Amino acid sequence: MFSSLRSRLWLSYALLVVTALSIVAVILFVYLIRNPLLYRQTLERLQAVQTVVLERDGQSLSVVAQRASKNFNVRIILFSADQQVLLDTAAKKEPALNFPREKILPRSTPIIRDEKKSPWLYSIEQLPDNSYIMVAAPRPRFTLTNVFTDDFLPLILQSGIIALLLSLVVAFFFARWIADPLQKVVLAARQMPSAQIKPVEPQGPHEVQELTRAFNGMIARTQSSQKSQREFVANVSHELKTPLTSVQGFAQAILDGTADTDASRQQAAQIIYDESARMHRMVLDLLDLARLDAGTADLTMSPVDMPALLNAIAEKFTPQSLLSGVEIKVEAVELPTISADGDRLAQVFTNLVDNALKFTPRGGVITLRAALESDNSLPDRIMRVSVSDTGAGIPVESQSHIFDRFYQADPARKGGEKHGAGLGLAIASEIVQAHGGRIGVRSRLGEGTSFDVFLPLARK
Repeated sequence: MFSSLRSRLWLSYALLVVTALSIVAVILFVYLIRNPLLYRQTLERLQAVQTVVLERDGQSLSVVAQRASKNFNVRIILFSADQQVLLDTAAKKEPALNFPREKILPRSTPIIRDEKKSPWLYSIEQLPDNSYIMVAAPRPRFTLTNVFTDDFLPLILQSGIIALLLSLVVAFFFARWIADPLQKVVLAARQMPSAQIKPVEPQGPHEVQELTRAFNGMIARTQSSQKSQREFVANVSHELKTPLTSVQGFAQAILDGTADTDASRQQAAQIIYDESARMHRMVLDLLDLARLDAGTADLTMSPVDMPALLNAIAEKFTPQSLLSGVEIKVEAVELPTISADGDRLAQVFTNLVDNALKFTPRGGVITLRAALESDNSLPDRIMRVSVSDTGAGIPVESQSHIFDRFYQADPARKGGEKHGAGLGLAIASEIVQAHGGRIGVRSRLGEGTSFDVFLPLARK
């Protein structure tokens, strides 16, 4: 019955309300026992008699007191300023009552005892001449049954039950206010990892809304991850399909004798070799990405001389640059060494220069530049390494995806005979991030592109 969160919350609120009302009822009952209705009615009668006596209209106080005592069946005592008895209307019939003394702990009901220890209820007031008038009556006797039926039960029926019912209704709405948004989160969680699931609207208390927003963020990340996985599988399948088709086709040509000359067999073997090498490179890139994603790629950190590294890369591409008619320049003055994996950084800049050569027309210039500067997103002292070209540039809409896996901005960056699988920049980005840095791109169509790598001087 109370298996749901809503019902358990409601039950908790209900128990809390019942407990609070029970404590109030006990306190009320104790108060009524100490000050029952009979006491309160008697005190009101004594105060009324006292008022009548004081409004004596010029008559003698003693005469008015005697008459009031007889008519209202009360005892009236006059005390002097020094608290001595001047008049006692029941002096002959009842034991003496002395002037009431102040109690250390005053009672809610004024009670005084006579010489025989019998209790009296009283009301006392000081007169203008500093004397006192006290109206008293024997304390009425009562039973717990009378207190319960006359005082306690009507109060509980009139106020306690109404308060309990209202509290339970309020508790029900509070329980729904908290539980309903959580229930929506639970239902949405049970639908995971569906791609059709919608974000849950934040409702309820602030903490529940924060939980809902965090859950919505998790949904978005999960759906993005699923989308990336689907695209990854589709892209890998597409990239492998073409070379596998070529390998299968030319292998079949050799097997069935279609390639019947030495030249055709040589051509088929060369294509099979080239396509196999292409698949091999892609598999190595994928493994590299997987290790970088998992954080298991080993980085051998050592002091790296960046100008020397850039000059070595430029020298490595000298034959290609001469063949394509593109100049490669290095602009790097004396710089401090940085703590990094030299081989991995060489992989990054090699990929960037290789891309620049593919997309820079004859007569263009590729510039490798390194300098120290500050960056708010990284430690105070960083090194910025730029690889800039004078090629066709990258469209603005493509620049935000340029580091995505398998993404190629071929429509705008034409050039080169063959493009890779679109993994080079993704790997470069992962390597830079593994060094605690970041990589960015600046490009304008028709003016060229610059890839900027920001590296901390010391990896933390």
